[in-house]
Amino acid sequence: MLAADDGVAPNIIAPVRMSSTFGDLLAARVAERESQIVLGLDPDPGALWPEVASGAGSTAAAVVAHCRAVIDAAGPACVAVKPQLACFERLGAAGWEALEAVFAHARERGLLTIADGKRGDIAVSAHAYAQALFEGLRADLATVNPLLGRDAIEPFVAGARAADAGVLLLVRTSNPGAADIEDLELADGGRLWERLARITDELGADGVGEAGLSDVGAVLGATEPHHIPRARELMPHAILLLPGVGAQGGRVEDVAAAFAAARAGGLVTASRSIVGAYRTDGGDPAHSARAEAERLRSTAWALAPA
Repeated sequence: MLAADDGVAPNIIAPVRMSSTFGDLLAARVAERESQIVLGLDPDPGALWPEVASGAGSTAAAVVAHCRAVIDAAGPACVAVKPQLACFERLGAAGWEALEAVFAHARERGLLTIADGKRGDIAVSAHAYAQALFEGLRADLATVNPLLGRDAIEPFVAGARAADAGVLLLVRTSNPGAADIEDLELADGGRLWERLARITDELGADGVGEAGLSDVGAVLGATEPHHIPRARELMPHAILLLPGVGAQGGRVEDVAAAFAAARAGGLVTASRSIVGAYRTDGGDPAHSARAEAERLRSTAWALAPA
């Protein structure tokens, strides 16, 4: 996938095609791009690519220029981008406009979009969040906090299905503090995260497509890969988003069990390890980012069953 020369021309392909379910759409896109890598975008205004962001005129404009450059460089080795909404929202109204511009640029480059906001609320608020994510941003996937219960998740699932999109529930996250809550023993046996996994599977049962993947998936930290086989047992059809590779210490080589359902059953997300690769190898930011994304892509692709 990495070009023979040092250029960073974007790999522009046809827009995402409509499919019967989001799982089928994702499976087709993974096959087309031969990638399960998600490019995380967590722009820090103080740590943008200097040559790209200089002279942008405003912080929001610099963030957009940076993110576009990162997408153009690393996007050809990826299947999706995952902007962290908080990194844009802190810039106020200009930040939301920047976020919309980044989503549009990703779509133009043939990439799926994941809105990483970890939203969670009930009733009217949950419906409003879902509208903002799937109608406003037109996200293909969105992360959702399930700890308020099934009735708080259902509006997001309904909103996603109306938009031919999907949701990713936080099941066992990558941060060290996840053990404080998500690993707690329940009175009727098992861990809290295992109950969340069962809810994920139940809510996604009506959204399983021909590829065997559901439109309700889970966030499962790559920093604790020993949970992945059990998670796959509990969620045989779920798309597993696997954050924590790179800067947080997770390794692609340890998440092979996520691909047991299908090549598209696991999505490996990396942010700082791709965007900041030039700080390690001393190279050009764009070329270093693309090389690291390609390394991750080829490693993950070799792990997954054909």
